[in-house]
Amino acid sequence: MESVKLTEYSHGAGCGCKISPMLLDEILQTTRENIIYPELLVGHANKDDAAAYDLGNGTSVLSTTDFFMPIVDDAFTFGQIAATNALSDIYAMGGKPLMAISIFGWPIDKLSAEVARAVIDGGRSICEAAGIPLAGGHSIDSPEPIFGLAVTGIVANKNIMQNSNAEEDCLIFITKPIGIGILSTAQKQKKIEDDHLEPSIKAMITLNKIGADFAQLEGVVAMTDVTGFGLLGHLSEICEASKIGATIWFDKVPLLPNVEKYRLLGCIAGGSRKNFLSYGSKISEMTQQQKEILCDPQTSGGLLVMVKKNGVNAFLELSKKSGLILEAIGETTAQKEHLVVVI
Repeated sequence: MESVKLTEYSHGAGCGCKISPMLLDEILQTTRENIIYPELLVGHANKDDAAAYDLGNGTSVLSTTDFFMPIVDDAFTFGQIAATNALSDIYAMGGKPLMAISIFGWPIDKLSAEVARAVIDGGRSICEAAGIPLAGGHSIDSPEPIFGLAVTGIVANKNIMQNSNAEEDCLIFITKPIGIGILSTAQKQKKIEDDHLEPSIKAMITLNKIGADFAQLEGVVAMTDVTGFGLLGHLSEICEASKIGATIWFDKVPLLPNVEKYRLLGCIAGGSRKNFLSYGSKISEMTQQQKEILCDPQTSGGLLVMVKKNGVNAFLELSKKSGLILEAIGETTAQKEHLVVVI
């Protein structure tokens, strides 16, 4: 296959190319009448990860889509990351995926069909790992490479994880270290050293399958995946929907190797600044380091999980069985002056 660097063909990287939360809120405003669909248990009102439609038999079908431009140069790996990221929304809702169809845009005058095939094959490999078919899709001739999935899943109604279900006095956990935006920016700026990107790639192609198991635990009350809006952005969405506050213990937040090295070199994703402008006023005063890490846009990030304190032991036991050694990074509280306090 021809040697290409996919990131040179896109202006954004992974979930970092998402529209900012503030601008997205403006775009989604409408003067259209709000029609109520009783079977739609979860829509876009609280910024949940997927829509849930009640089938009337105690289960709901889940529907979501996610796509973006290359965050890595290798075509197969790009396909893997994009597919893992899209499937994550189903797991974050407590569900299991059933099938996926691809969303594919390709600059046919710039990149070959061979490279395009590698992207699709990367996505197909992740669908196989999830035990589902990549059942079709749609493609367009576009100026930049784009790939992602629309995913259909299923979940028991009692296990649906909604942003509005969080409670006070829970501990907060995250299942993957953060810093992907900083490391991918270091790559785009050609500052990254050999092998320093590998830990982030491994994290980005790791499926969040455990979300379906977490949702069955009585102590787990809310869950979301951390992607383009950063840890603080997605935590803020839960706090707003649930009408609670949260405290983050910054020193407990797990980071990918070498994140601080590249942060100090100025490798800050543009999405990080957009994120802070969108929700920074809702957060307590932060240091520059805290701001640049906690607002860092993640791609195919981990699950952010709210766990009742009396359910933490069962949660940690299940995590350990799945190879995850987790530690709380904060706690939920009553509403305060700031939505989230960082200490």
